[in-house]
Amino acid sequence: MKPIGPLMWEHRLIEKMLIAMMKHVDEIEKSKKVNPVVIDLAVDFVRMYADRTHHGKEEEILFRDLAKKDLAPDLQKTMQELLDEHVWGRKTTAALVAAKEKYLQGDENKLAEIIDLARQLGNFYPRHIEKEDKHFFYPCQEYFSLDEQNKMLAEFWEFDRKMIHEKYNRIYEEYKNLGK
Repeated sequence: MKPIGPLMWEHRLIEKMLIAMMKHVDEIEKSKKVNPVVIDLAVDFVRMYADRTHHGKEEEILFRDLAKKDLAPDLQKTMQELLDEHVWGRKTTAALVAAKEKYLQGDENKLAEIIDLARQLGNFYPRHIEKEDKHFFYPCQEYFSLDEQNKMLAEFWEFDRKMIHEKYNRIYEEYKNLGK
């Protein structure tokens, strides 16, 4: 298996989650009410799975190793665009959380912002995924030997193995400080 295999599998789950999220956004728009649990679950998925787990493997492993290669200018440009898009996704997710918090504090005007930000994320990720799947991952694999690909794949598995511990150590740190 090539390292792009797990990345593309992750894309399929992200796509399914986005479809579900957009259905919830439609419901929010119709009912004019936000269920904070719906937003919290979507944010957790985007932050932990799409960003930390998936983008983490891309940025901390694939892009790191590609930066050591003499990439064609178009691939260098695409890699920078992908990095910039990852940053945009993080900022937009943070803005969604902030809007939800203000909505929960009674600012009804944040409803439209919540809907808009969620839709921005829901519309952004399919284009981002298509760029990676169809225009970046395959040509980039050509820069790696079979041995390098196997090492990268092993590093991906190790990265995933550590993720659950990272998440729950962070939850513990937040939990122990509640109410202080």
